[in-house]
Amino acid sequence: MSGVLPLLKPRGMTSFKAVQEVKKIFRTRKAGHTGTLDPDVDGVLPICLGRATKIVEYLTADRKIYEGQVTIGSSTITEDASGEIVSEKKVDRDITKEEVLEVLSKLTGKITQVPPMYSAVKVKGKKLYEYAREGKTVERPKREVTIYELSLESDIEKTGDGKVHFRYRAVCSKGTYIRTLSVTMGELLGYPAHMSDLTRTASGMFPIEECISLDQLREFDENELSKCLISIENALSTFPKKTVDEITEQKVMNGAVLPQIMDESMIALYNQQGECLALYQKHPKRVGMMKPAKMIKSVQ
Repeated sequence: MSGVLPLLKPRGMTSFKAVQEVKKIFRTRKAGHTGTLDPDVDGVLPICLGRATKIVEYLTADRKIYEGQVTIGSSTITEDASGEIVSEKKVDRDITKEEVLEVLSKLTGKITQVPPMYSAVKVKGKKLYEYAREGKTVERPKREVTIYELSLESDIEKTGDGKVHFRYRAVCSKGTYIRTLSVTMGELLGYPAHMSDLTRTASGMFPIEECISLDQLREFDENELSKCLISIENALSTFPKKTVDEITEQKVMNGAVLPQIMDESMIALYNQQGECLALYQKHPKRVGMMKPAKMIKSVQ
C-alpha cells in the first residue's frame, strides 16, 4: 500500500518508534515521517508509506499549528517538562493579561531562534543532543522562523509554589522550536520558563481531527487500513496541476527536460488517468524549460 497516513502520535513515543509501529501494522519496509515530534509531544505526524516516501520532503509543511502551555518560574535543561531544573525564580507579582498579550505580539512575525542543545540539529556532523548528553555545549546556528499567529488560550493561573501557567496557540513556519518560544515568553516577562505541555494540532493540510491513532490502526483489517491512507495525488493537491497527453507522459516518465508549461516554480504533472507522474521545476540554466524535481512514476 502507498499513501500518506495522518497519524495521531501518542506521548511517550519517539517519531522513529511511531514509524516502526506503522511499518509493522501495514507490513511495509518503506515508511518515513514528514517532521519530528518530540517524545513528550502528541499530535499530528504524517507518515508516508510505499511509493509516497518519494514525496516526504514536499510534505514538510511550511505551516504547523501547536497548542501548548508555558510554565513561568523555572527553566529546564531541555526547555520542556522532562528536563532537570536549572533555574528557578518565584513569581512574586501578578502577571497581567495585558503583559502576556504584549509579549505574544512581540513574538509574532519573523523572529530569530537558537536551537536548544537537546535537539536533532547537526553541528559538525553531530546532533546537538549528542553533545548535550556528553555534557558539552557548542555554538549553535541561529535560524529565522516565522510566527504567523500567537494567541492566548486560557486564563493566567498562579500556583501555590510561586509559578504561573497559561496556554497558547501558535501558527508557525517549519523549523520553529516551540520549547524555545516558551522560554522566550518567560524571558520577556522577566522569569525563567519552560514548555510544560504541547500538542501539534495541524501540519500543513493534515488537521488533528482527521488523524488516526496506533490503537485504532491495530484494530483494522487490510481493507480498513487502505482507507486510512491519503493518496499521493491528494497529498500533492496544493501544488499547481497540469494534465499531459500520452506522448508527453512517456517523456515525463523518462525524466525528460520539457518546455515550461506553466509560470510556476514547481508544478505537478498528471497523466490522463489522474495519476501524478512527477513534480517539475523551472530549469536553473535553460530559460523556458523545466526539469524533474521528483519522479513519482517512471519507466521500470
